[in-house]
Amino acid sequence: MAAMLKLGIIGYGGRIRGVLGSMRTLGEPLRVAAIADPRHEAIRAEMGAEAHGIRFHADAAALLAEGGLDGVMIGTRCSSHARLASLVAPTGLPLFLEKPVATSIDDLRLLARAFAASRCPVVVSFPLRLAPIVAQVRRIIDSGDLGPIEHVQALNNVPYGDAYFMSWMRDEAELGGMFLQKATHDFDYINHLLGDRRPVMVAAMTAKRVNTGDMPAGLKCADCPKPVECLESPHHRFYTRKLTDGIQPTDAACGFAVDTGNEDAGSALIRYDSGMHVSYSQNFVTRRDAAYRGARLIGYRGTVEFDFHSRIVRTVHHHRPITTSSLNASGELHGGGDIELAINFIRVMQGREASRSPLSAGVLSAYLCLEARESARGGMFRALDDVELCGAALAVSEMGAAAGSR
Repeated sequence: MAAMLKLGIIGYGGRIRGVLGSMRTLGEPLRVAAIADPRHEAIRAEMGAEAHGIRFHADAAALLAEGGLDGVMIGTRCSSHARLASLVAPTGLPLFLEKPVATSIDDLRLLARAFAASRCPVVVSFPLRLAPIVAQVRRIIDSGDLGPIEHVQALNNVPYGDAYFMSWMRDEAELGGMFLQKATHDFDYINHLLGDRRPVMVAAMTAKRVNTGDMPAGLKCADCPKPVECLESPHHRFYTRKLTDGIQPTDAACGFAVDTGNEDAGSALIRYDSGMHVSYSQNFVTRRDAAYRGARLIGYRGTVEFDFHSRIVRTVHHHRPITTSSLNASGELHGGGDIELAINFIRVMQGREASRSPLSAGVLSAYLCLEARESARGGMFRALDDVELCGAALAVSEMGAAAGSR
C-alpha cells in the first residue's frame, strides 16, 4: 500500500480547496498535515472536526521550518506567489504553485534565481494545457496532417467577467492586470500546442470601456440607489439572467464605481522564432452563450479549431473534401484539466512522474504577460530577449524534469 502523503498548504483559499477536492477523488492516500494562512484561527474554526491533526501556522516560514511534509501547495493571492515559492525552493519539496507565478519582472527574476539550483519539482496550476480537448488537438497537430502551424487565432470571451470588477479581484495591484490573470492560461496552452517554438516579440492593447463610471468608491450592490437600472444588480442577475451562483449581493462591490480596477478588454500579437504569429483577444463583458474560449490553428494543409465551452473540435483539410467534428466528452472544471493536474502532482510527490506543467512554462507565460502589459501601457512592441529569464525557463524545465523522475 502506498505511503500516506502529507501536504502543507500555504494559503487555504477556494482554488486550493478545489484542487484538493480533485486529489481526494482519486483515492490516493493523502492528508493535509499543515496549513499556513493569516486566517489560520478562523480556518481552524470553520473546519471543525476536520482540523484534527492539522498543524496551523500564521506564516509560511513556520510551516516549512517544522518539516515533516511530502509536498507543498501555494494558493495565496497572486502578488505573493513568487516570494513564497522562493521560500520552498531550498527544501527540495515538490511544489504545486498557483498561477500567475509572478506579477512583476523583479518577482519573476527572484523566482527564476531561487529555482536555478533547486531540486524542487514544480507543478504550475495550468489546467488548460492538460485538458483532454487540448491533448486531442495536440495529437492532430503532431500527426502532420495540417502541415506546420503558420498562424493561430485565439479568443477568450469570458462570461463571468463581473468577478473581476465586483469582488476582491477588482484590485489591479493584486492581480497585476488581466493578461496575468486570464491570458496566462491561454498563452500557456498555445505555447504547449506549438511545441518547441519560442515567443520572441509581443505587441498589445487594452481598453476599459464598460466597467467604469462615477458611482462612489466602496459602494456595495446591496446599497445601490439604482437596483433596477443597473444590469449587474441582484434584480437582473437573479431575475433576468437567472443566475443562481457567483457573486452574492451582500458581498458584491459596484462594478461602475470610481475605484474599479482592471481593463475589460485586451488583445495581443505574438511573434515566434519561426516567424509565425498568434493573435489573441480577451474580454470580460460578454455574458451567457456568447462565451468562447479556444483557438484556431492554421497550417497550409489544414485547420483545427476548438472551444472549451462547446467542447467541439473541428478539423478542415484544405486540399481534400474532408471536414470532421467531434465532441470532447470532458465537461469538468477547466475541461477536465484539474483532475489531470491533481494526479500529476500526486505522482510527482510519489517520485513516479515528472511535472507535466513545469515552472519553465509558468516563467515563460508570466514573462509574456508582463511584456504584453508593458506594451499596452507604452504603445510599443516588446522584445522577449531577457537573457536571464529566457535561459532560466529552459534551465528550470530541465531541473524540474530531472527532479520529478528521481
